[in-house]
Amino acid sequence: MAKLTKNRKAALEKIDANKVYSVNEAAGLLKEFNNTKLDQSIDVAVRLGVDPRKANEMVRGTVKLPHGTGKTVRVLVLCSPDKEQEAKDAGADHVGLDDYVEKIKGGWTDVDVIITMPSVMAKVGALGRILGPRGLMPNPKTGTVTMDVAKAVEDVKAGKIDFKVDKYGIIHAAVGKVSFDQEKITENANELLNTIVKLKPAGVKGTYIKSVYMSSTMSPSIPVDLKTVSSN
Repeated sequence: MAKLTKNRKAALEKIDANKVYSVNEAAGLLKEFNNTKLDQSIDVAVRLGVDPRKANEMVRGTVKLPHGTGKTVRVLVLCSPDKEQEAKDAGADHVGLDDYVEKIKGGWTDVDVIITMPSVMAKVGALGRILGPRGLMPNPKTGTVTMDVAKAVEDVKAGKIDFKVDKYGIIHAAVGKVSFDQEKITENANELLNTIVKLKPAGVKGTYIKSVYMSSTMSPSIPVDLKTVSSN
């Protein structure tokens, strides 16, 4: 534990308390902080000037990260038999319907994303109590309820992520790994930030993006200069 504390202290010393950093500078610092063999995730936290309790201020969307997330995404497709081969060919890890519905009712949720189609949503909807709290419930808004299951699988495997503002008005999203090139981390983070900017609800008054921080799994948070994020 002392080693981690020492590493954290060294990382903190590299952050100028009186400075905010561009996305690219923050990406470079996070790579410098990496003192472990673990390929840590790089996360972006965006605090928004919205009230998530109001339906017209809920910010939710998807973004296709140019360089993917760096993690293997396990995909389950719940579909009718005529779509099964299409889903398998697109790279889905698990494909089926009734057998998987029963497995999920029994507590199995060993996947990262579930994709389904409108015609079987009645069966999938019954799993809401299990899937909802785990963030696995398919939703047309995020492209996970669709007739084109193959494209949905391909998009998710290629680095498409969905995000949603939490009850505190913050969006958290992983945009890569510390093993990525600095430029790739920067491009992924900027793609996320630009997408959030475009989703600004019409009713929001005042500052939309209040703060942006970047961090890796075991690093301190680095404040990002809002002038480098085209918002407000």
